[in-house]
Amino acid sequence: MDNPSKELIDYLFGFVTEARKALFLDKVQQRTEHLRVVLENIYQTQNASAVLRSADAFGIQNIDVIESRNRFNVHTDISIGADKWLDIHSHSNTKECLSKLKKQGYQIVATSLNEQSVNIDAFDFSKKTALVFGTELTGITTCVKDMADGFVKIPMVGFSESFNISVAAALCMYIAKNNISSKEIPFELSEKRKHDVLLEWLRKSVKNSSLLEENYLNSRSNYV
Repeated sequence: MDNPSKELIDYLFGFVTEARKALFLDKVQQRTEHLRVVLENIYQTQNASAVLRSADAFGIQNIDVIESRNRFNVHTDISIGADKWLDIHSHSNTKECLSKLKKQGYQIVATSLNEQSVNIDAFDFSKKTALVFGTELTGITTCVKDMADGFVKIPMVGFSESFNISVAAALCMYIAKNNISSKEIPFELSEKRKHDVLLEWLRKSVKNSSLLEENYLNSRSNYV
């Protein structure tokens, strides 16, 4: 068989309804790795969980969580299971996380109110972008400031000088995703990544999926 993962996906699809299969196939077409979100030391579980929910809603597949100070925990009542559909990558060090993303071709764009920041709706997201959000009280760390390729801010006209981080993240994701779509930038997952994502979704959805997968692989091995 030329593509074992595709064959396994087809096999596991046999254990979900046709409606769920259609939903998975539709959603995976709209996922992107062109844009990803980095959360640095978010300590309020409700904020972090709300960001996950927004990321899923906008089709952003990858979330990088830096836990050098605060542990990351999902508040399931707020995330409503969004973490189940995302690839969440844990990091213990900010520099290592951002260096890895740069090697993968991402520009590091931090949300910050400083003299270098530009309004996010004027920023060019043509390049693969990792949007970095800092902790609730102090924002991004000096390490992020030193490694960032750009800074963005959300224009505000009221007396408040900042948004709650979950609101800020949702707004930034929405604006960035629209920017990408308006430029007709190819943002879809590669065929291989679509297979990877579909397989993980199925593994998390099908009861006893690990046992079914083991039985399938054993039968395939015997067949070969």
